[in-house]
Amino acid sequence: MSEDFLQFIGWLLRILGYLIVARALTSWFPDARRHPIVQLLYQITDPIMVPASRLIPRIGMIDISPMIVIILLFAISRQLTGDTGGF
Repeated sequence: MSEDFLQFIGWLLRILGYLIVARALTSWFPDARRHPIVQLLYQITDPIMVPASRLIPRIGMIDISPMIVIILLFAISRQLTGDTGGF
């Protein structure tokens, strides 16, 4: 595959990772769920987060699936883009 295409996919995965971080932060504010931007955020991230939440068990009341998905997305993004730096 083209190097530019792989870098583009890596870039998209990194953006998705940041959107999941934003989703996790909005979960601390229950009233935020009604805001249209937060609803859009959930629509974008649900296709990856709903299956991940089903597969990854909770630790007590803590859902660690966002953290695991974010780590995986950034790791894959780093491999695709050849980035050796931090997040």
